[in-house]
Parts: sequence; C-alpha cells; structure tokens
Amino acid sequence: MSRIDNPHHDQEVGVADATEDSTRIDDTRIGAVRPLISPALLLDELPVPQATQTLVETSRAQIGEVLAHRDDRVVVVVGPCSIHDHDQAIEYAKLLKEEADRLKDDLLVVMRVYFEKPRTTVGWKGYINDPRLDGSFRINEGLRAARQLLLDINALGLPTGTEFLDLLSPQYIADLVAWGAIGARTTESQSHRQLASGLSCPIGFKNGTDGGVQIAADAIVAARASHAFMGMTKMGMAAIFETRGNNDCHVILRGGKSGPNYDAASVAASSAALAKAGLREHVMIDCSHANSSKQHRRQIDVAHDIGAQLAGGEERIVGVMIESHLEEGRQDLTPGVPLKRGVSITDACINWAQTQPVLESLAEAVRARREKRAG
Repeated sequence: MSRIDNPHHDQEVGVADATEDSTRIDDTRIGAVRPLISPALLLDELPVPQATQTLVETSRAQIGEVLAHRDDRVVVVVGPCSIHDHDQAIEYAKLLKEEADRLKDDLLVVMRVYFEKPRTTVGWKGYINDPRLDGSFRINEGLRAARQLLLDINALGLPTGTEFLDLLSPQYIADLVAWGAIGARTTESQSHRQLASGLSCPIGFKNGTDGGVQIAADAIVAARASHAFMGMTKMGMAAIFETRGNNDCHVILRGGKSGPNYDAASVAASSAALAKAGLREHVMIDCSHANSSKQHRRQIDVAHDIGAQLAGGEERIVGVMIESHLEEGRQDLTPGVPLKRGVSITDACINWAQTQPVLESLAEAVRARREKRAG
C-alpha cells in the first residue's frame, strides 16, 4: 500500500513511493505553502503605458543629473510613512502633483510610496504583505494593489519612490519606481547591496542605526560593483543574475542612536567620509526618524535648518526626505476599531497643510543658493 503523505508538511505532489520521505527533517516549521503569482503574469495584467515609461525613464535620468551636480535642484522624497489605502494615497498624490509642478524649477519632487515596513520585532509588515490589514497575508492581492497604485500615481505625472526591503518584490514593481531606498537595518546586508547593483533606478542607502555613515559608504562601493547572485526571473524561475553595478547611489542621513546628523557639521563629516572612500560628496537628509527624535513636527525644524544650509551655499545636500500624510500624527491598527482617514498607521507624519510651506521654503532656499553661486 502507498504511504499517505503528512498533509501538514510541504511534500511535492507525485513523488514516487521509492523516494525517501524527508518530511521529518525538511520544512518542519512551515505551516503552509501557497501559490505566488509570477512577476511576468502581473506585468502582463497591469502593463506600463508609454507615457508612464517615459516619465519613469526621464525622472531617473533627472535624479541622476542632480546626484552628479549637473542639475542644481534638490530632490524631495515626500509622502506617507507607509501606504495602507489606495484612495487616500491618490488624494495625497493629486495635492502633491500641484505643488511639484509649481516648484519644478527648484525641486524635483518624488512621492514616497512605501509598501514594505521593516519591524524591530513584530507588527504590520506593509501593504504588499497584508493589504487587508487583518493578518490574512493576501500577498498576491497586495502585489496587484501596489502595482496598480504605482501605475495610477505615475499616470498623474508624479514620479514615485519606495524602499526595497524584500528581495523578490522588485520584480513586480521596480519598473515603475524612479528612486529607491535601502533602509538603515538593511544597508549592511550583502543581499541588498547586490540587489541595488542591479536595480535600474538611483538608490539611497541610509546610514546605520548607530548613526555611522561608513556602513552606507561601504554599501555604495559595493553597489557600484558588479555581482552574481541567485534570484527569481520575471517568469518566476530561479536563476543566477549578473549585474553591471549602479553608479547612481548616495547616502541618506537619518540620524541614529548617537543623535541627529542633519546639521552643517554632520554634513561636512559625512562628506569627508565619502571623499575618503573615493565617492562623490553629496547627501540626502531624512527629516524624520532619529533626525526628528521621532517627533513628527520636528521635521519642520529640521527642514528649516537644511534650508538655511542650502541658502548659505551648501552644494553637498542634494535631497530631502519628509514623512507627510493628509492628516497629522499616527494611529494604531486595532481589530474592530475603524481607522481615521488620512492618518498614518506606522510612523507619525506632518499633515498636508504643514507640508506645503516646508516645500515652499526649500524651494526658496534652492533659489537663494543659485543666486549666491551666480553672484
């Protein structure tokens, strides 16, 4: 009589009786294995329109020009800490698009569209992992929702930026992303440095959680090199990828356990570390996280300090990050409790009314820097 497979373990269908049963030692902590849509199928269902392809390509090139100091604008990555609702994200995007157009001569605005959230311990992992916000982990649904949102925001004429956390998810969405980030917890990861070396968009590496910039500088050196590593193709097959290296990488100063690092002295010290590593002396500054001591309204003060540096002629600051949503603050994701509209469910954000003057002040600072250089 044929042996009956243990239904609680992942054993391939159709394995011959003569094959050794390894369920006692393999996948013993796997509770279930569910099918995952292939990137190729999702891209076929939700293709990129020609206008969006042009926007992504142009935006990436423009960001690269800013990083190379051939464009004197400042890149501003601004938007919700994380995405949890499509309609609210589109409402925010429409407001941001108006400001982006108005300030386009001074700021290159990219909407922050983060789908994956790194957790210190446990918690909601983001829109892709749990789009229904209920622990059902409908990842296929989340991938579709994320790609559709990126398509919709790009269709407005607004470029998007995101953090690359999962190593497979870029195959589903990276073609729609103009700028990407590698977070403080993953900047030291070899796998993420290899991933960055093959991504088509400019990448910012955040300094380590201790506040040190050397880790990020090392990451840039690694990402600029070519690598070979295992991954998944668009068709969903395992493969070996050989990358060419990514020259459009930069450091993001986000502060750390040692304190904030957005001030002029920190910018100078970070630039010196980059120069020592043979890298271009330019930084993006995150107004949130440790730079704001996790007090969301302090982002406004940090942005004003950055603006003063720009107006004073500081050329090494090429970008700014701001966590902003429709409404101020944050809220907990609690079962049975309705969510407030436009309020973050991860890190606290400033609201749109507070964001507009910050963007305007940064644009004014860029104009002042331009005039100072001309004078």
